[in-house]
Amino acid sequence: MNNTLREKYLKMALVAFGVIFCLVYPIGLVWPSGWLWHGGQGSYYLQMICGIYVTLGIFLIRAASNPAEHASLISFTVWSSIVHGLIMAVQAVGDAHETGHLIGDVPALLMVAGVLWYLSPKPEAVTA
Repeated sequence: MNNTLREKYLKMALVAFGVIFCLVYPIGLVWPSGWLWHGGQGSYYLQMICGIYVTLGIFLIRAASNPAEHASLISFTVWSSIVHGLIMAVQAVGDAHETGHLIGDVPALLMVAGVLWYLSPKPEAVTA
C-alpha cells in the first residue's frame, strides 16, 4: 500500500474509532454483556471509563487532520488498547460472568490496535 492511500485510510480509521470511543456509553446500554463490566453496576466506574474514552475519541478525531503530527497519540492508542484488551481477556476468561467481553470489547480493542498499527506511517528504511 502506498503512503498516500495508507494516510487516507488512517485518517478514516482515526475518525471512525474516535466516534466509536465517544459512543462507549450508548453501546454499553445496547449490548451490556459485551461492553459493561460487572453488569453495569458501579456508576463511578462507568463514568470514569466513558470519560477517558470520550476524551481519547475526541483527540483521535482531531488527529485525523494530520496523523504524522500526532504519531505519539496514535502509538499510545495502539499500545494502551493492546494492554487494556489483554488484561480484560484474562479477567473475562477467569470470571464466568464476564465472558461476553471475549466477543465484545476485547476483540474491538485489539482490532483498533491492529488497524492503527498497520496504517501508521512506517519509518523509512535506512540504507548504508
